[in-house]
Amino acid sequence: MELRDYLRILHKYWISIVALTLLGVIAAAGISLSIPPKYEATTQLYVSARGESSAIGDLAQGSNLARQSVATYAGIVGTESVLGPVVKELGLERTATQLAADVTATAPVNQSLINISVVGQDAERTAKIANAIGASLSAVVEGELEAGDGEEEPSLVSLSTVQPALVPSSPTSPNLKLNLALGALLGLALGVGQAVLRSTLDTRIHSSHDIEQITEAPMLGGITYDPEAKSRPLVVHADPRSSRAESFRTLRTNLQFLAVHEENEKARSFVVTSAGASEGKSTTTANLAIALSETGARVLLIDGDLRKPKVAEYMGIEGGAGLTNVLINQAELVDVMQRWGRGQLYLLPAGKVPPNPSELLGSKSMDELLNSVKEHFDFILIDAPPLLLVTDAAVVSKFTNGALLVAASGQTRKQELHGAVRSLGAAGAKLLGVIVTMLPTKGPDSYSYGAYGAYGGYAEAQEAQLSDTDSLKILQAGVRRGRGAERA
Repeated sequence: MELRDYLRILHKYWISIVALTLLGVIAAAGISLSIPPKYEATTQLYVSARGESSAIGDLAQGSNLARQSVATYAGIVGTESVLGPVVKELGLERTATQLAADVTATAPVNQSLINISVVGQDAERTAKIANAIGASLSAVVEGELEAGDGEEEPSLVSLSTVQPALVPSSPTSPNLKLNLALGALLGLALGVGQAVLRSTLDTRIHSSHDIEQITEAPMLGGITYDPEAKSRPLVVHADPRSSRAESFRTLRTNLQFLAVHEENEKARSFVVTSAGASEGKSTTTANLAIALSETGARVLLIDGDLRKPKVAEYMGIEGGAGLTNVLINQAELVDVMQRWGRGQLYLLPAGKVPPNPSELLGSKSMDELLNSVKEHFDFILIDAPPLLLVTDAAVVSKFTNGALLVAASGQTRKQELHGAVRSLGAAGAKLLGVIVTMLPTKGPDSYSYGAYGAYGGYAEAQEAQLSDTDSLKILQAGVRRGRGAERA
């Protein structure tokens, strides 16, 4: 995944990420408050060698001896001989072995110092224990381990307290600030992890990057989601100034520039299909046909969905007779084709639902029908069934310039889109572009197709590549089409 994908994930799942982070902080606070506070008191002893000689060599030798013995003295702090007297003196309700678990003695390297630390729940008592251990260690070392040869002979080593243990003012554990920080980091890591995992397991189309991974066909346009699409499917006609209607006009512009590079200059025939059902292909086809007719072009909209036809219902026309009647020679095209609106938009409804839709759409009669109408129309749009359900769209695509594949953002799955692209390729049909529908107007996914600007990036790029000669050819082709329309 790229950086923009991670940013989209963070934007999309920010609520759960924040919730888990707060949960980590709350859990850390709860655990910290439930743990009894512990205090640490430390006393420091200085180890020195005694001797009557004042010679420099003797003093240096005694100092080295003291340093060498420091680690040994620190090691016996946790023994019964040192802690036993402390337990008896202070009347502690535990054994020397139990007390040793709370005592730590360290000896810094190349120093004649011993640090004795004691941890406990009572601050004042902890300081008393640390000082008592220091005094007990001094007594054991001077009176037993390093005692002189006679009763009046002084000890060879002296342990002096240079820093007595003071009563700690604040507990050393739990460290509330540190625990809260660790809880926040752990919660944040869990939040980001679950967000990435959910995004990885979510195989639906959410961005242009998802489409680019499946097909090299350009993204021709994006149609925003409209909760009222079922009640007013023809938004270009019902609300021509809305942003949704404008997105269909942008799609129209992109389709016109796409048609410039096709070999056939007299008519552009396209099959509009999708991977699955309820992805907006029929409403997209109808609105695109209306948008094309607004430019003065002669447009023929054919309902090629002979299983669940929708064009007649959306356009508000009679659909009892139509394409099927023409294909089986029950009616003439001019008798069932209907003009819609004030422009040059003509509709050919599906007619009666036949038992063999695929055979009819792939028949020679269908090929002849499309060849006959290409001379009279600038654009021919065929609304075809979903590719993953039936083969109708792939079959009829071979008779046209190519297919336009509709994919619903947040609904169409990547494997479904891949299967649809593969079906077109297996049938020898050409995929000209992808149209994304149901784009969210809010949230992270509303920015996922921003690379196309207002969905006109493809058209702008194509327009920038046209030379003066290309522009002249386009103008001449437009004049020829206009004259052809007048003759028709």
